Amino acid sequence: MSLQRPLVDSHCHLDFPELAGDIEGVMARARNAGVGHMLTISTKMSTFDKVLATAEKFAEVSCSVGIHPHDAATEIAVDAATLIDKAQHPKVVAFGETGLDFFYEHSPREQQERSFRAHIAASRVAGLPVIIHTRDADPEMAAILKDEMGAGAFTGVIHCFSSGQELADLAMNLGLYISISGIVTFKKADALRDVVKTVPLDRLLVETDSPYLAPVPYRGKTNEPAYVGHTAATVAGLKNIGTAELAERTTANFFALFKKAAA
Repeated sequence: MSLQRPLVDSHCHLDFPELAGDIEGVMARARNAGVGHMLTISTKMSTFDKVLATAEKFAEVSCSVGIHPHDAATEIAVDAATLIDKAQHPKVVAFGETGLDFFYEHSPREQQERSFRAHIAASRVAGLPVIIHTRDADPEMAAILKDEMGAGAFTGVIHCFSSGQELADLAMNLGLYISISGIVTFKKADALRDVVKTVPLDRLLVETDSPYLAPVPYRGKTNEPAYVGHTAATVAGLKNIGTAELAERTTANFFALFKKAAA
């Protein structure tokens, strides 16, 4: 799928084996599909060097530094100062992904919260956005976001949004962005499609979360940045605009949020 304007894949995992094993092919296919920039995401400090190496290798790739809530229990020594130090690198444009995952609960809830708040503290100090993961934790996520924003403003995005309308409204009221993945193309994702219809164009991002969550017509296969156009096309249809306009708006939103990526 080729688009008239370049898209940004605002969340992918290029260091994961499914993509890293054919990284040159992944990058070539992304370029051919009209993807102009990719943000590859850190999930734990022990693999951050691989994430950074990919960003250093390709001009159109930037990266984050952070700890997924799944790994909060094994990365307990990481604090805001450590994250800020790693973010001095010119390719590091954000903190995360971080947040709350009460579906799997691979880490105790209190450790997830501690880690999440450390990322937000780093965001405030460094002036870089935080990339937020949330699953089965809408009330707790809402409470932390309100509490932390009250303690001092920060910027960020709820990535791979799959929560309810109430959390979407709160996030937008707090100035956060909403990023949509291939889930929006799934047959049973009517509730998410309804949320997307309510998100203003100036708050929307699109992503793959590859190698996971491949959109229709690739569902069940390894996802990759080249497929972000399918998600964008679905979102454009929900917003009653063309894919070119959707690409232009979401790309502008990405660089407005991740300002360091545009530097």
